[in-house]
Amino acid sequence: MPRSELTRLLTRTREMGGLLATPASAVSTLSGKVVANLFFEDSTRTRLSFTVAAKRLGADVIDLLGSTSSVSKGETLIDTACNIEAMGVSAVVVRARQSGAAALIASRVSIPVLNAGDGKHEHPTQGLLDTYTLAEASKRLDSFDLKGLRVAIVGDVAASRVARSAIAAMTTLGAEVICVGPAGLAPKSLESLGCAVTSDLDTILPTLDGVMMLRIQFERYEGAKNPGAASAPPANPVIASVREFRASYALTAARAERMKAGAVVMHPGPINRGIELDAEVADGPRSVILRQVTNGVTVRAAVLRDLIAG
Repeated sequence: MPRSELTRLLTRTREMGGLLATPASAVSTLSGKVVANLFFEDSTRTRLSFTVAAKRLGADVIDLLGSTSSVSKGETLIDTACNIEAMGVSAVVVRARQSGAAALIASRVSIPVLNAGDGKHEHPTQGLLDTYTLAEASKRLDSFDLKGLRVAIVGDVAASRVARSAIAAMTTLGAEVICVGPAGLAPKSLESLGCAVTSDLDTILPTLDGVMMLRIQFERYEGAKNPGAASAPPANPVIASVREFRASYALTAARAERMKAGAVVMHPGPINRGIELDAEVADGPRSVILRQVTNGVTVRAAVLRDLIAG
């Protein structure tokens, strides 16, 4: 997406903040419209924020979850989407395990399709809300020019669709993005996305304006299981051990103290507390994690309004 279009969407998000602050009954931009959530992969924040955003704009929302859809009976994603379109909905929001699923569906239907996360590919509205939150914390909502800001994305970048969208948005607006993690989670090949890559968090930490922590997505690695606790290593791990990962990459209270004044901590969620991020940091004064959630509703409202109402 070109800088001009990205800035336009973020500006609309800023304007939308005031609109959503009014009573729900006064917002009727999408009155009479129907938004369908097609979620074939688990979600809490994304699905609910799309629902809240659509309803605050006056739209009706229907939810189709993978376990309760005909996809579980063998129907293809395209057939499901085409059937939903035939019911007269105004837009579909799609989350799927397959990279490229949203684009494939968009090629076969005539209504707007919003990608709510496709495999390890991208998560566009999450990238928008992360970028908006960074601009807000840096007091750059007037221009969304992020030049001079240095942001690290730490953890399982290789499996993160959130990271790919955040890298695209933040670098387009001028920020320097550094992916941090062991080689298996932050490979040098990520540099092709326009970011830098390092395995040394402690050296760069005092220079950063923002740190986005990512959980290790054990479910995306065959044979691996989420340990659920720092002391219980996963079977067939993607890292040597959780203990070793924490030693080098977890954002602990001690590490957070070394961050420069005004630097913020972000996380797209869900957080595995005690693994990549300690509770006192997640809930501390540097954290803008809940602000990300709030901005997620506003960003998605802006995008829905843009695509449906024009």
